[in-house]
Amino acid sequence: MCEDTLEEECQRRNLLMIEPYTAVALQTPHHNCQTPQDWDKNIETICEAMDAAIWMAALQYPVKLVTLGEAAIQTFADSRLGFDHAVAANEWFNEFPGPELDQLRKKAQEHRTFIAGQCRARDSKLHPDRYFNIAFILDPEGEVIHRYHKNQVYRNEHSTTPHDIWDSFTKRYGSDLNAFFPVADTAIGKIGTLICMDRSYPETARGLAMNGAELLYMPSYPEPWVGMGWYEIHNRSRALDNTCYVVAPNCGAWYLNRDSKVPMDVFGGKTQIVDYMGKVLADHQAGDYSFVSAIIDIEALRYYRANAYFGNWMKDLRVEVYRTIYEEPIYPKNLWMDEPPQARPVRDKHLRESIRRLQERGVYTPPAHGQGRDDLGVDVPGGAQLPVPAKEKP
Repeated sequence: MCEDTLEEECQRRNLLMIEPYTAVALQTPHHNCQTPQDWDKNIETICEAMDAAIWMAALQYPVKLVTLGEAAIQTFADSRLGFDHAVAANEWFNEFPGPELDQLRKKAQEHRTFIAGQCRARDSKLHPDRYFNIAFILDPEGEVIHRYHKNQVYRNEHSTTPHDIWDSFTKRYGSDLNAFFPVADTAIGKIGTLICMDRSYPETARGLAMNGAELLYMPSYPEPWVGMGWYEIHNRSRALDNTCYVVAPNCGAWYLNRDSKVPMDVFGGKTQIVDYMGKVLADHQAGDYSFVSAIIDIEALRYYRANAYFGNWMKDLRVEVYRTIYEEPIYPKNLWMDEPPQARPVRDKHLRESIRRLQERGVYTPPAHGQGRDDLGVDVPGGAQLPVPAKEKP
C-alpha cells in the first residue's frame, strides 16, 4: 500500500474501519392486543429484555445492534382477529413513524446502539387507507434512518405490499433497488431488512445484497415450519448465498388473547445469528423468553468478499441468463389499488389463479387426483371478519 497506512488509505477512500461488535437478537413473548394502548405491555417487555441482554452480551464486545422479532410490539391482532383493512389503517395503526417507537428511541440513546424492528403502520403518501408491514432501524441518537415495506405476505396477513399498489409505490419511491430493497449505510456496516415471509423468496435477500447489504435483519417464522427446519435453512442459505451476516430474532411465546393465562409457542424459537459463510454463530432452541448474541466483524466480511474466489458468489453472476426467468408475470400487481386487501376467500381466489397460471405454462404439473382444496371462504375462527376496536381516547 505504498507509504500510506491502512488507516490513511481508509480515510482517503472515505471509509472508516469498523471494529468488531456484538449483535443481539431478542426473543420476547408478546400479548395479543385489543387496542393500540395494549402495545405498551409488549414495549415494556422489549425494553426490559434489552437492558438484560445488553448487560450480559456486552461482556464480549460492545453491543452495537439490537434486533426485535416481528410482532414484538403489536402482535398479529390484525390477522388473527380479521380486522377490516381500511378501518384498521385509520383506527388502529399510526402514521410511520408513530409513538410506539418512542420508548425504543430512548433505549437506542441510552445504550448507544442501533435497533432494528418491525411494526405495522400507515404511509399516507402512498395511500391514506392502507397499512404496511414496515421494518425500521433506529440509530444511536434514536432517529429513524431506514424503512422497508414488506414485499411478500403470506395468505393470512392483511398488510398491503408495494406490489399491491405498484403504480402509487413506484410514483412515490421509484422502481430501482433503493425503492424495493433499501439498505442503511451505517457506522456498523450496511444493513438490509426483510420480514418473515420475505425470507421464503431468495430474491428478497439477493435484492438487498445487490444493493450493498452486509448484514440482513431477518425476523420470525412460525411453526410447524420452524420445527421442520425451514427457518434455519433460510437463515444459513440467505447468509451463504449473499455473503452476508444474518441476524434472525424469532418471536417468543404468544398470549393469544388478552385474558390468556398461558402463552402458546406458535413460533418454535430458533432465534439465530449466522455468519457470511453460513455458519451458525448463536442459536436458541426453545420458544421461550430469551436472546442470543454474537460478534459481527464487518471488516472480515469485506476482506472475504474482496479476496475469496469461492464462496463469494455475486462476483461472477451471469445476470443476462437469469433475467429470462422472470419475463412473464405470475401474481397480479396493483391488486389493491382501488380497494383494500380483502378477506381470505378473495385472496385465496387469486392464489388459485396463480397456481392455474403456472400449470397452464407447464411450470407446475397438475396432480392426477384433482386440485383438491375446497376450503375457500374461511377467514377467521367463526368465518366472519370482526370489527376493529377504535383507539381509546386519551
